[in-house]
Amino acid sequence: MDDSVVISTFLPIALAIVMFGLGLSLTVEDFRRTARTPRAVVIALALQILVLPVLAFGLILLFDLPPLLAVGVMLLAASPGGTTANLFSHLFRGDVALNVTLTAVNSVLAAVTIPVITNFAIAYFDADGELGLQFGKIVQVIAIVLIPVALGMLVRNRSLGLAERADRPVRIFSIVILVSVAVGALIGERSNVVGYLEQVGLVTGLFCFASLAIGYGAARLLKMGEPQSIAISMEIGIHNTTVALTVALSVLGSTEVAIPAAVYSVLMYVLATAFGYLVSRRTRTQVSP
Repeated sequence: MDDSVVISTFLPIALAIVMFGLGLSLTVEDFRRTARTPRAVVIALALQILVLPVLAFGLILLFDLPPLLAVGVMLLAASPGGTTANLFSHLFRGDVALNVTLTAVNSVLAAVTIPVITNFAIAYFDADGELGLQFGKIVQVIAIVLIPVALGMLVRNRSLGLAERADRPVRIFSIVILVSVAVGALIGERSNVVGYLEQVGLVTGLFCFASLAIGYGAARLLKMGEPQSIAISMEIGIHNTTVALTVALSVLGSTEVAIPAAVYSVLMYVLATAFGYLVSRRTRTQVSP
């Protein structure tokens, strides 16, 4: 099969299945829960929508990234958290219910924040000649991000048993797709991959660790509990890179824009594990006699 057909047809369908799987784990109650934990939700969303793009923008300027890689980093910053964040929160004793709520709200907001932040980056870094999220492409982003989530929630509401049976296969499919797309993007740019890694490896690594630290630090500074602080940290530090990769490859049609998300998708597992271990160890030290 031709690579362009895989990217233009299969990848959006695969992401739609991933987002459908996310919807299978969500309920209307997850959105209602925002009213019961408004401070935690506001803190997390403010960090996600306002602070992370500023952090990414600063790192881009600091390391003087080329335009397409710069757009890729900003697209990465705009991508929402996902079920992987829920998993890491569970592993390190975070408030998983808060993660689920944030993932639900983030998935809806991403349909707006991804086009806004990405178009800003395209214009600012003068990549207009090669890229652009015009109205039709914005509708495409909404279609592959938002509609499948809503359908997944509808299926869960109508048939909880079916949703629970489908949950594990869809999660496995999600991981396979993420790994395949990330590796595929790196292979597609294999002649330039060493140079790209030198340019964006440190930037994406710093972005990931700083996001985790800012999420945790801001929550603690604002007197949030340890479980909620860990949940917020993982939510804004671990992105749904499948969304970023699909937008880069299928909607924008640029492998180079996809490189930061591909590199990040590998680094985030290592850095989130290390960060979670450090925070857990610090917590155990504080409570030990």
